[in-house]
Amino acid sequence: MKKLLCVLFLFLTSFCNANADEVQDVQSFFNRYVEAANSYSCDYFDYYSNDAKIFRVVEKPDGSEQSVNIPLERYKSEAKKSSKLARLRQYKNKYFNVKILPHGKDYKIVAMRMPSTSDYKIPAYFIVGKDYNGDWKIKEESMNTRVQRFLKES
Repeated sequence: MKKLLCVLFLFLTSFCNANADEVQDVQSFFNRYVEAANSYSCDYFDYYSNDAKIFRVVEKPDGSEQSVNIPLERYKSEAKKSSKLARLRQYKNKYFNVKILPHGKDYKIVAMRMPSTSDYKIPAYFIVGKDYNGDWKIKEESMNTRVQRFLKES
């Protein structure tokens, strides 16, 4: 009986350590992503899977919200166009209360995002998982925003 309990304990300990290592990998991946985004790095889009889903949840003045799906290619194009102005304005995002949660075989990163041009924090989440090469990639991104133009352009 003692051997069985010992083996069970070792199995559970190794499983917890493997899971903790993976969560640390996800945290490290997210930190690198934030650094690349805030520095306007050329490899910024390498953090996304080829079929990533991008959502902006527009917070309307009346308090309601509307989710807008932005195709990845359009997102890349618009980000490239706006990056020069953003760099001049030293626009950056900071993330607070970051939590990494299991999400099937992937992970969900939940945080409060604070754009450098604002004094408020708004929700954001990312679903990240490994691609066929074993590299972490963003599969889905959702950020709340108060920018109303996303509704006009959808």
